[in-house]
Amino acid sequence: MSGYLLEMKGIVKKFGGVPALDGIDLQVRAGECIGLCGENGAGKSTLMKVLSAVYPHGTWDGEILFDGKPLRAQSIRESEAAGVVIIHQELMLVPELSVTENLFLGNEITLPGGRMDYSAMNQRAEALLKELNLHDVNVVLPVSNYGGGHQQLIEIAKALNKNARLLILDEPSSSLTTSEIQVLLNIIRGLKAKGVACVYISHKLDEVEAICDTIVVIRDGQHIATTPMDKMDVKQIIAQMVGREMNQLYPTLERAPSEDIVFEARNVICYDVEKPERRKVDNVSFALRRGEILGIAGLVGAGRTELVSALFGAYPGRSEAEVWLNGVKIDTSTPLKAIRAGLALVPEDRKQHGIVRDLDVGQNITLSVLGRFAKFTRIDREAELKVVSEEIARLGLKTASPFLSITSLSGGNQQKAVLSKMLLTRPKVLILDEPTRGVDVGAKFEIYKLMLDLASQGVSIIMVSSELAEVLGVSDRVLVMGEGKLRGDFVNQDLSQETLLSAALDHS
Repeated sequence: MSGYLLEMKGIVKKFGGVPALDGIDLQVRAGECIGLCGENGAGKSTLMKVLSAVYPHGTWDGEILFDGKPLRAQSIRESEAAGVVIIHQELMLVPELSVTENLFLGNEITLPGGRMDYSAMNQRAEALLKELNLHDVNVVLPVSNYGGGHQQLIEIAKALNKNARLLILDEPSSSLTTSEIQVLLNIIRGLKAKGVACVYISHKLDEVEAICDTIVVIRDGQHIATTPMDKMDVKQIIAQMVGREMNQLYPTLERAPSEDIVFEARNVICYDVEKPERRKVDNVSFALRRGEILGIAGLVGAGRTELVSALFGAYPGRSEAEVWLNGVKIDTSTPLKAIRAGLALVPEDRKQHGIVRDLDVGQNITLSVLGRFAKFTRIDREAELKVVSEEIARLGLKTASPFLSITSLSGGNQQKAVLSKMLLTRPKVLILDEPTRGVDVGAKFEIYKLMLDLASQGVSIIMVSSELAEVLGVSDRVLVMGEGKLRGDFVNQDLSQETLLSAALDHS
């Protein structure tokens, strides 16, 4: 016996003849947590889809041994029966069903005659959630009643209910708060102690460093290195991922924003969709200079996303705002009017609000400016393809073809496609809501560099980010929000994370 719970040997997976994985090896012991690291498009999610039989045996080459025996699963159900359970980046919960129904979906406990034993399932559901320190969840209520952090932990409970021996977590903390991330990491430590093996995929390398025993780095579908975490640090992981030393996380560009006020938001108010008497944004006003990068910081629930959504006419509830551009009051009551006035928004949730899943990469990129290619009743496909090719090259978007489905791209490359779509509108004010969420270190650097280049050309940028280091790394000025109110407006000179956090927590 090799001593490994899992061995993947020489895995090759091709899409349209183009190899996405080119001879990857991976070994995991029981109770071990492997950090699977690589840039967007490196092949991490593809490798895990091979392992979990999203891509069934026969659609790839190589060998998988689980507990010393060949694993040739033809479906996710078969891989789960063997003990391999994947928690995808996009949660696989049914919002309308109860927490219990989601936990037991496809694995229901039944009474004689086939009726579901809700009493037994509710009892088991409560026990599972208790294991995960979730004490404030009513298991009979719809899962839609709970936020993203709770839903992520409910997804983990669902995996535990399937008796997972190997748990794959693909970007599990992308929608979690700092305190929820600590709960998640403690859960994984508990699972390791019970002998459950984990494969942890995350662009948050501080989490990888905290929880993983071994680091496996892949780049462009090839295995680069397998190294014990105690012989690595975050800088070395980054160097292996991007293939070069990264001496700085944030680019520098000598520039000075103009003193000219380009954009003003006055008296922005957003009313809660669920409780219309409550204000999620409470009378916020601010100004933006030409070529300035304005960071907006704050804790979860501070009202940052609601604020920028209202400015772009995309807030789902009732809102009020006066928006001025170059001294002229403009109508931004709908996204189309906002775009025509000179605004563009890259939304926080790219999967729900950024991409159109049924369209290919190129169609997603040109969606906002399709009229440019219209000739009578037809689209000039040649002209459209020329622009798409230029955009793919400009943003370094990794795709084998512009005709591939947008969903075949990694999260970071989908983000670049959304960014490209909005930049084609040639905005005067670009709003970026969590622009680097789920994006690797190398791609983050490229996005920051693009922001600085745009700002130096006179484009004014508003960036919402939950990462204070990121806000300080690229912003000229920082607004801090808390409980819907503006708590601070700081010039980014010798500004610290402590100052921003203190302002966010200030209840005076």
